[in-house]
Amino acid sequence: MSAQKYVMRMTAPQITARKGKDPIVCLTAYDAPSAQIMDEYCDLILVGDSVGMVVHGLTSTVGVTLDMMILHGQAVMRGAQSALVVVDMPFGSYEDSVETAFKNASRILMETGCQAVKIESGSYAAETISYLVERGIPVMSHVGLRPQSMHVLGGFRARGRRASVAQEIIENAKAAADAGSFAVVVEGVSEDIANEVTKAVDIPTIGIGASAQCDGQILVTPDMLGMFDRVPKFVKKYGDQRAQTQAAVKAYADDVKTRNFPTDANLYHFK
Repeated sequence: MSAQKYVMRMTAPQITARKGKDPIVCLTAYDAPSAQIMDEYCDLILVGDSVGMVVHGLTSTVGVTLDMMILHGQAVMRGAQSALVVVDMPFGSYEDSVETAFKNASRILMETGCQAVKIESGSYAAETISYLVERGIPVMSHVGLRPQSMHVLGGFRARGRRASVAQEIIENAKAAADAGSFAVVVEGVSEDIANEVTKAVDIPTIGIGASAQCDGQILVTPDMLGMFDRVPKFVKKYGDQRAQTQAAVKAYADDVKTRNFPTDANLYHFK
């Protein structure tokens, strides 16, 4: 008998079945302790390539590597027990060919134990999505503002102000859904476009800066926790982690400077 304990996790089909029902709760995570806290409340945890910016200090997600995503995916999987864990496929890991995409996606699943991958997808990615899904890899898609394409799009800005671009976003979402995606992230679009996308596809839409018209929402967790002074306007800060951390570090530094810390080796145990 296997010594492994079987864990009942949320599955990709269960997320798909939530279309038009209870809103889907999603957040990003990059480490085990954060994932453990989120696991009680989130249906889906995304190991986002935003890790490059909010953890590694990069100016965009373009410099994120496959090895980085796998490392953080492994950490999140150690913390999460019930949420569906999805790992972003970084820039350059899926665009070359469907074979390359499968090789890298399968490596992510095998080395992290996650349940799905996410790719930033236009209509061009439909063949890749279909290829992965047919071979047993669930795919979550991403339309609207696509951070990996920031150099083409001209930076991080809302998408769909022109009618032609709005229609392109809708068509991209439909192509991703028709190819077999189990859900689609819709980023940086107006309420009207989010509503049109949500009505146009039979899979859940997960909004980020895309209004309550979507079937769920995801935020970059350090933004939501108030870790940075500047965040996108659509982000509601649910904490002030930056100020709290600064206060704690200052208090610690003051204690060390005044030698106000324990020195008894008998105290070396966990409470």
